[in-house]
Formats: sequence, structure tokens, C-alpha cells
Amino acid sequence: MLAALTLAPSAATAAPNASQISQRMLDDLLAINGVPGMGAAIWRNDQIVWAGSAGMRDAERSLPVDENTIFRLASVSKLLTATAVARLHQDGKLDIDAPVATIIPFLNNDWAPMTARQVAAHVSGLPHYQAKDEDRGAVHYPDSRAAVGIFKDRALLLPPGQAYSYSSWGFTLLGALAEQKSGMTFPEYVARTVAPGLAIGLDATDGDNTDASRAYEFTERMARRAPRHDFSYTWGGGGFGATPSALANFGGNMLRNRIVRAETFDWMLRPARLSDGREVIESDYKIGFGWRTNLDEDGARTAHHNGVTIGARSALLLWRDEDMAVSLLSNALWVSSIDRTARMIAAPHRALPKGLVRAACPVAARTYSGIFGGKVVRGGIRFAVDNGLCVGTLEADGELKAFFEGGPQRGGAQLRLVGLDRAGGIARAGLVTPFGIYDWRATADGSFRTPFGGSRELALKLAN
Repeated sequence: MLAALTLAPSAATAAPNASQISQRMLDDLLAINGVPGMGAAIWRNDQIVWAGSAGMRDAERSLPVDENTIFRLASVSKLLTATAVARLHQDGKLDIDAPVATIIPFLNNDWAPMTARQVAAHVSGLPHYQAKDEDRGAVHYPDSRAAVGIFKDRALLLPPGQAYSYSSWGFTLLGALAEQKSGMTFPEYVARTVAPGLAIGLDATDGDNTDASRAYEFTERMARRAPRHDFSYTWGGGGFGATPSALANFGGNMLRNRIVRAETFDWMLRPARLSDGREVIESDYKIGFGWRTNLDEDGARTAHHNGVTIGARSALLLWRDEDMAVSLLSNALWVSSIDRTARMIAAPHRALPKGLVRAACPVAARTYSGIFGGKVVRGGIRFAVDNGLCVGTLEADGELKAFFEGGPQRGGAQLRLVGLDRAGGIARAGLVTPFGIYDWRATADGSFRTPFGGSRELALKLAN
């Protein structure tokens, strides 16, 4: 059975603004994905234009997420690390094309020569976490040099420059490079040079800071407190925390060339190359100096990084041509299309894409039928205009329901739709699912299509 849509009074109201639409999507996402707490922020025109909060930073103590909540950044920390190393290079203190072993005197092993440029692009051949690292997080390391001792005697997986192979240990190594050349601890150098004045610092999840969110993980589809975890083994790869606004401000500072010069950021975003000259590519994005770049659904250039670790799912995404940044942070490890979700959260604050097909809110629709993943799907659907927004509830069944039940979090018996048309239509909407928010659009043949990545797409027609 479809749940009834909860509507505000029917009296005429002003059209919703961009921030209200972003918040509605964030609220709906939290309502169906089972994650205890989430936060997001959008930077544009040199200021935070929206900061959104949803859920609890500490569910056991009923403490809500607010603008001061600090989340784990997970691998979004790699952007801080890459920027720290790029700044040292810009200042003439570090040659990113010199063999790493010539810079770090304690790295006395038999690795083939690799450079910081290769390490930052994940083509150094260094391993990622291995089975022997299962208990990582149980020991505190005083500095990056000590953390490098964990893996400095391990064999490389590949010769440097041969192929892409993701490695968080590589960013621990970059942190040690920064310590060696800056004369400071790595966290101190980041605080002073990369994130001065921002609420960005070492992960505080398990400490005494009441603004820090607790960490959760899914067990039997329920979010439960995750065990304590010390990230000092990988400060550079995943050991920082931040508020959503602070992270978005970091992105804005990169766009405004306040941390590194524009020409430095240019080469950081430029795709790295393998030894044979090919660009470094993974999935649908190109790998630069720590940053990943690709085109969004409408062909706009983006630079970003996602993160996933115990008690966190995170993203920072920039549109350099639009002078815009969006951050999205959460306090549980959940199956998520996090970068797509961040783009949708930011969509109300961006210009409308060209070529949208007009579609009025289909309030008379009661059923849908279509194709998902090559299989027929059908079910019930309801729409209404709520405070100027076309919103809907879609009953997921068959292949569609099974897909969203494949993650560790709550299943997807019902999905939600939030129209992005401030006139109350549904030419474009956010399809809110347990895995994140996807881009729903009307088409000229009267159907609605939502790409899920790769070849998987949902195509539906509605009926009264």
C-alpha cells in the first residue's frame, strides 16, 4: 500500500526557493536510507548559500545534526593531502617528480623508483589495505613517519606507472613527504596552510568533542554504534573530519585560488599519465593529482572525491566553471551513489539544464510501468503539489525493490520524488532512494527516465 502524502495547508504559498528544495531532498533521503545523520552545504559566489542538516549526530543521546556537526571525511581527506603536497611543490620545497626515496631518508627498501605525482594518481604500484591490516585502527601512531613503517617493507603490486591501483597507503606516504619538507607534523601543516580558519582537523569521532558525530554501521539493516577506530595510520588517506560548511569552504578556497595558484590547480586537475602515455582513468572519471574529474549529466566539468569508511560516507564536488562547491557528509557506512546525490542536492542552486521537457505535476497518476535493468517493472504511484513543489511516492516492486534491498541498510519498498521545478511541475526531479538521489527527467514521448550509472536505467510511463 502507498503511504499517503503529507501535505501542508492548501492555501496559496510562495514558490519554494532553492534551499528549501535541497533541504526537502536531504530530509527525504534520511527518512528512507536508515542513516542516523547527514549534513550538506553549498558554496557559491564566495559564500555558503545553504547549509542543511538532517537526523542525529548522536542517536543514543538524541543530539541532532546541526551546522557545527563534524563528520568523518574518509577518503575526501585525500584532497587535503594532495593540496598540501601541491602547495609545497608550488613553494619550491618539494619536487613531485623526484623519486620519493630520495626525499624520505628512512624509506630504505627495494621499491622501484616512484614519484609523488604517481602516488597521488594511484599509479605508484603501492598496495591498498590488505588482510594483514584487518586490525588497523587499534594502535595510535604519533606521526606519518611511524605510520609509513606499517607498509614500507611490503612488495609493490605493480611497477610504478604501469596501471591504476587505488592505495590509501600511498596518501599516508604523501603525508610523510609533507612532514619531511614542511618541518611540521602533517596535521599542523594542513591546518596552517590548507585549511586555516576552517573547522577541519583530525577525526574527532571517538573523542570528547560534543560537536563530533558518532560513527555508525549497519547490522541486520539497523544502524548501530561502530567500534572505536584510530585513523592515525592514514591521516593523509582518510583521517580528517570537518563540518559540511567547512569542507564546502575549502572547495571554494580552491576555486578562488587562495590555497594554491590557478596554474597549480590546473595541473592538479589535469589527468595523470601512465608510463605508456595513456591517461589514468577509473570508471567514468579521470585521475589527476588527488582529484577526479568528469562531466556531469549535462556536460558540465566537475572535480571531486568521494569517501567511504567505518562511520562515514562523504563527497566534495566542484564546478570550476560555475564557481560552485557542494559537500555531502554522513555518519554511517551505507551503499550510496554519493557523488550523484551531491550533484542532485546542488541542482536547485544551479541554472536549469537546456532541453528540459515540460511536464505538469501528474496528480491524477495512480500506476506506473516500465523497464529497469532490462526487466519489466510496475507498481503504484501518487503525486501532489506540496507548498509549490510536485512531490511523489513510488511503490517499488519486483526488480526495482530487489535492487534497493541489496545494500546493508533499510530496503526500498517506497521511493520518493521531489520536483525541481519551482512552478510545481516535474520536468526534472530528484528520485530519492535508499542508495541516494538520482536524476529523474521527463522525455518527449511522455515517459520519465532516470540513469543509475553504467547501463542501468529506469524508464517509466504513468497511468491514471
